[in-house]
Amino acid sequence: MRWAMIGLGLSVALAGCGANERRSEGAATQAAIENSAEADLPAPRSPTPSATPTPTPSATATPLASATRYLGRWTGVEGMYLVVSDPAQDDVQLEMQYDLDNKGSFAGTVTPEGIRFERGGETLLLRPSDGAATGLKWLADKRDCLTVASGEGYCRD
Repeated sequence: MRWAMIGLGLSVALAGCGANERRSEGAATQAAIENSAEADLPAPRSPTPSATPTPTPSATATPLASATRYLGRWTGVEGMYLVVSDPAQDDVQLEMQYDLDNKGSFAGTVTPEGIRFERGGETLLLRPSDGAATGLKWLADKRDCLTVASGEGYCRD
């Protein structure tokens, strides 16, 4: 029994030593963490921007392909209309009744902004818009329109 007590005492003593070692290791680790927090850290790196690829023209970006979106009949108010036809390279043919008394045919050029044409010595632009942009209350609820100026616009039926 005496030997058992001595063995138990030694076990407790050794366990205590291990605990002290662990405590001192933990204290050293904690001290290292605290010391590292006080040290200046390198500034974070900003991400390297990736090169933006240059867009390549696609088949839908060609003037002829752009012209096809304008082809067909567009309706205005009080008998006014616009017919866009004959796409050839950058050009289209415009047939229009543009007010109650005037109608005519005009050559138009498709641009990124719309269709540029000359009428009565003035260069005009048919811009894609919605009905509200035409300034005409009868077209206000339409979504697919071409507007020359407020008061002159044409929409798809």
